[in-house]
Amino acid sequence: MAKRLALVLLLCAPWLGGCLFAGSRHEGPATDHFDGEQFHNLEPVRRLGPGDVLEALRTEPRGEWRDYEDLAPGRPPPERVGPGQLRVTFINHATVLLQADGLNVLTDPIYSDRPSPVSWLGPHRVRPPGIRFEDLPPIDVVLVSHNHYDHMDLPTLRRLEAAHHPRFIVGLGNKALLDGEGFQRVEQLDWWQSTPVAPGHTVTAVPAQHRSNRGLTDTSATLWAGFVLSTSGGPVLFAGDTGYGPQFAMMAERFGPMRLSVLPIGAFRPTAFRPVHMGPREALQAHHVLRSATSVAMHYGTFALALDGQDEAKYLLLRLVAREPVRPRFWALGFGEGRDVPPLEPAPAARRD
Repeated sequence: MAKRLALVLLLCAPWLGGCLFAGSRHEGPATDHFDGEQFHNLEPVRRLGPGDVLEALRTEPRGEWRDYEDLAPGRPPPERVGPGQLRVTFINHATVLLQADGLNVLTDPIYSDRPSPVSWLGPHRVRPPGIRFEDLPPIDVVLVSHNHYDHMDLPTLRRLEAAHHPRFIVGLGNKALLDGEGFQRVEQLDWWQSTPVAPGHTVTAVPAQHRSNRGLTDTSATLWAGFVLSTSGGPVLFAGDTGYGPQFAMMAERFGPMRLSVLPIGAFRPTAFRPVHMGPREALQAHHVLRSATSVAMHYGTFALALDGQDEAKYLLLRLVAREPVRPRFWALGFGEGRDVPPLEPAPAARRD
């Protein structure tokens, strides 16, 4: 009974949080996905209410989560990788270290015990981050997909600002919040806007199918996004927090095949969450649409944010991959595990008759 009550409180947190914790708002001209007050997805997504959550709790089972395990961290990543190289390290949740061509990029970093506006309430992590904060290499760029507490974790961002002084790249409207916190190098992008991050390398914000808010009064007031990093061996996608939608086909058309796609697979149950949280099936579909040479799973196994169990998304993904006629390279890395990612195969030369 206590666990079910805790889950009700967790899933209803967006409504219970109230206006006390509201974040910043974007101010700017209307566009095809901003009406002057709120941002919108490429396709309409119905916003869930408390009644939807309670119905889901009544009709769908809750997966199992283990108690906290104080597991040893992974080996420290290399300080940098050389030209043409790409290494990906899964730290936890949506926190992934991307090292390419001498550049170090960290995504949605969270080292806090809870993704919450207060330290004493909210889901507690079930194991420590896979790489100790002290073992991170120099961080040049931090990508923040949106302002939900499990993705924009201010305590971790403050630690990164103090220790590494990186550039922070966020979606429209989120710069004001970080500027107000004293961050020095913050840049915000709209979907499809790009910014150089190193000679010959750019980051482009791309659409995601999600929403944003830090309380009741700032729903969809800032932009949510994924990001594409250009590397010498092909583009790398960090999809952010997203449901499956038309954005993947748009990215494939604009960027060509992905060298690496980092795709979310967790918090996919209840099924009512599916429009804004991909599950393993949708992630595998996105892998194919993106023509991704390699994909890595994220957004699972750290915080009990929904009804799926701690390992449910991971093992379902592994089963689905094993059933494919040609097994795709879609990795579910362990916490702290890093792997080298090969470059894209060159396109076959056109025949001359």
